[in-house]
Amino acid sequence: MLGATAVATKHEIVLAIIGGLFVLEAVSVIVQVASFKLTGKRVFRMAPIHHHFEQLGWSEPQVVVRFWIIAVVLALVGLATLKLR
Repeated sequence: MLGATAVATKHEIVLAIIGGLFVLEAVSVIVQVASFKLTGKRVFRMAPIHHHFEQLGWSEPQVVVRFWIIAVVLALVGLATLKLR
């Protein structure tokens, strides 16, 4: 529904910015799988990327709060981008 609305209003890039954290999570899995299949080596300790940060020693609440902050910043950037159009 969100994708269809973005396409109908011609704001696809804004949707990618606002949902940037979800895009990052998906891209981290794609990169991990592609890298492992092509080279046999992993880019991240674990995918999706939030698990990588947990493997580095971050606590789950630390990861969640930092991802919230990133999501809010991306949402504000996306909304600011809407205003500029």
